Amino acid sequence: MKINTTRFGELEVDNSDIITFKDGLLGFEQLTKFFIVDPGDQTLILWIQSIDDASTAFPIIEPKIFKPDYSVKLLPAELTSLNLENLSEASIYTILTIPQVVTNMSANMKAPIVINNKTKLARQIVLQDSKLEVKFEMYTSLKRYIVAYTSDDSVRTTVNLSNTPEETVETQESTPQTPTTTKISPDA
Repeated sequence: MKINTTRFGELEVDNSDIITFKDGLLGFEQLTKFFIVDPGDQTLILWIQSIDDASTAFPIIEPKIFKPDYSVKLLPAELTSLNLENLSEASIYTILTIPQVVTNMSANMKAPIVINNKTKLARQIVLQDSKLEVKFEMYTSLKRYIVAYTSDDSVRTTVNLSNTPEETVETQESTPQTPTTTKISPDA
């Protein structure tokens, strides 16, 4: 299906990529259908775009990228509400606040988004851990990760150096546990 968005223009989205929040997001309870957009830049920041409102999209990121020791502990009722037996079947994201001074970027560690990877059912859950911050300043940690990040391209792409496009074979490993993202090409 084609979805018009204010930020990304018109995007093609598979029905299987639609994420449903029964209760919406905090402060946006009326918006229940979203999908994840990967803008294709080097920041590792994704966007969760509303289908119900073209102008509503939130920057999100996997918290393990900038805080490897981050852990989410859900109550049994919270797991049940997402049809999950355990968190290994889910993806966890935090919503970012990106002010004009980007070095003041923060992540809401207290209320992550939890997505059941099989059913695409999701919730933003306020965790009971009082040590978690709503505005965790993470710019420096994210920058350190991006600078230190190394990619093993041989795992993702096999290239024949003959310079003929027909002989270039591209393969991409997919992780079935990760929600599908809609990639934005630079030409769009």
